[in-house]
Amino acid sequence: MNITRRVLAFLVVSAAPFALLVGSAADRKPAAGQYVVYVGTYTTKTESKGINTFRFDAATGKMTPAQVTAESPDPSFVAVHPSGKYLYAVNEAGKSSMVSAFAIDGATKALTPLNQLHALGEDPCYISFDRTGRYVFIANYSSGNIAAFPILSDGKLGKATAAVQDSGTLGPNKERQEGPHAHWIEASPDNRFLLVADLGLDEVLIYRFDAATGSVTPSQPAFARLKPGAGPRHAAFNRSGKLLFVASEMDSTVTSFSWDAKKGALKETGAVSTLPAGYSGRNEVAEIAVHPNGKFLYVSNRGNESIAVFAIHQGNGALTLVAHVPTGGKEPRHFAIDPSGQYLLAENQLSDSIAAFRIDATTGKLTATGEAVSVPSPVCVTFVAAK
Repeated sequence: MNITRRVLAFLVVSAAPFALLVGSAADRKPAAGQYVVYVGTYTTKTESKGINTFRFDAATGKMTPAQVTAESPDPSFVAVHPSGKYLYAVNEAGKSSMVSAFAIDGATKALTPLNQLHALGEDPCYISFDRTGRYVFIANYSSGNIAAFPILSDGKLGKATAAVQDSGTLGPNKERQEGPHAHWIEASPDNRFLLVADLGLDEVLIYRFDAATGSVTPSQPAFARLKPGAGPRHAAFNRSGKLLFVASEMDSTVTSFSWDAKKGALKETGAVSTLPAGYSGRNEVAEIAVHPNGKFLYVSNRGNESIAVFAIHQGNGALTLVAHVPTGGKEPRHFAIDPSGQYLLAENQLSDSIAAFRIDATTGKLTATGEAVSVPSPVCVTFVAAK
């Protein structure tokens, strides 16, 4: 397909000066310590008021009761800056959708609003950083576009450096795939490319990213295609950065791709179901994550109400099912592995709860700890060290 057809619109402006260079993830060693957990929620038609927090002790697995730390409308995805000084959130609100910046108090971890900008699209559902920590990227689901914003020296968001409309051949599901639906966006390990999972197109789109200017431009190849009707939602690189695992919401699968960093190209290497054999009920896959040790992959099932655990073959990256673990609630929209790699926290959106599971570092299996915290409509969690 001609690449000019795939990219309908670009907005590129000069980037502002930056002063937030950070070390790579490999430089930050995990530790079993105390963490503050920020919880993104839905506030529309729920009792939630915005971003909640609670404390989590990775040494004991204990969690404190949650409390509202920042009132914000529908902050459905939140992310802590690699410096630990700032938090960024998307606010789903149709044509009035925003992206918000907060300062994190060094002692109390309270949030102070810094600024808020229009998301340049409708219903943003994902936010992430480039590998230098100088930009945030957002995926706008309803409008099917992405945007990049610079992070200024004071943590505020600057004027967007790029806005790109996804385009291409739509998937076969007329109800869910009536248009492009960007659902996930991340920089490649070397920061040269942006990858976007688009549920409406059944594709992982690939763009070039220039960290000097914040520009996002067409790449070739422009995408990797999944099975028609798959509905790719989220994805995760393995520890080496040579494999990408794509979780597809609509057909409940994980598709594995090899990543050619030089060419910026994906090649499919296999696919597995996330569901137990014989399960025929409703299901929609949600989150996916690779364990910090690189040996295991976790995927959440909404409907089957479970976390699917897979072992990652350390030679060829093939996935082998380990277990399906009930989350103890309804609609596990998101989960996160704590920085120490010892626990997985699963948000059961329709049960208003977050449940903790201990991770067996040898087998990858999950064991419910019995610890849980109540939060109205929890849909995203992220950690910061509680110093």
